[in-house]
Amino acid sequence: MTPAVAQGLSLAVATGLYGISFGALGVAAGLDVWQTVVLSLFMFTGGSQFAFIGVLAGGGGGGPAFAAGALLGVRNVVYGMQINALVRPGYTPLAAHVTIDESTATALTQHDPAERKRGFWVAGIGIWILWNVLTLVGALLGEAMGDPKVWGLDGAAVAAFLGLLWPRLKGREPWALAVVAGLVTALVVPWVPAGVPILVAAVVAALWGWFVPEPGPGAPRLLRTRAPRDPRGPRAPRSPRNPRSPRNPRGQGDRGGAA
Repeated sequence: MTPAVAQGLSLAVATGLYGISFGALGVAAGLDVWQTVVLSLFMFTGGSQFAFIGVLAGGGGGGPAFAAGALLGVRNVVYGMQINALVRPGYTPLAAHVTIDESTATALTQHDPAERKRGFWVAGIGIWILWNVLTLVGALLGEAMGDPKVWGLDGAAVAAFLGLLWPRLKGREPWALAVVAGLVTALVVPWVPAGVPILVAAVVAALWGWFVPEPGPGAPRLLRTRAPRDPRGPRAPRSPRNPRSPRNPRGQGDRGGAA
């Protein structure tokens, strides 16, 4: 088993287990078992799926739910541009369907081109199979549990989405974006129909990514990243070398030639 295959299989198992929670939450949000499974089969990207059922759980309609899921799935287009060179033309539609965070990361962390292909396909197809099988299991369990409010699951879809978001809040820029999107969402809640606030948050995030530059020397002070400090502390500036100093008695230059 090659490293790419091993990495792809481990990600498939770890990520596929989340399908159980999605299946149960889909039913808790008001979908039937078959609707939850079909949604998972064709809208195959975890963030978009949880956003979709999050809007439904909040009382929103199908239109805002679909729009929120579509906006969060735009990042897969960027992934597709990176993966396109690894895929034969005849397999492009299948590759597009399994181009997600995990399959792209598995492919791009490999150095050998053949390993990149193996990692992409093993992770993508493996996650697709396990995620959807376990989505069915979770949906059946959710249906057997009955009314989600009895079990305190009526707000679980939003909690699950926040669980996906939390590991990505590393650094000042993600936190700043989260705060801005949260404030804008809170402001529009009293004025728009249910389900629309999460769509507004997705639009704010998209605009942020388009207009706000990457943190660096020209970024605002709040978002600017600092260069790592030298653990040895500040170093004194070097004095210019005298070509005829005792360390260089023959007057030789740095390359060993005559000064």
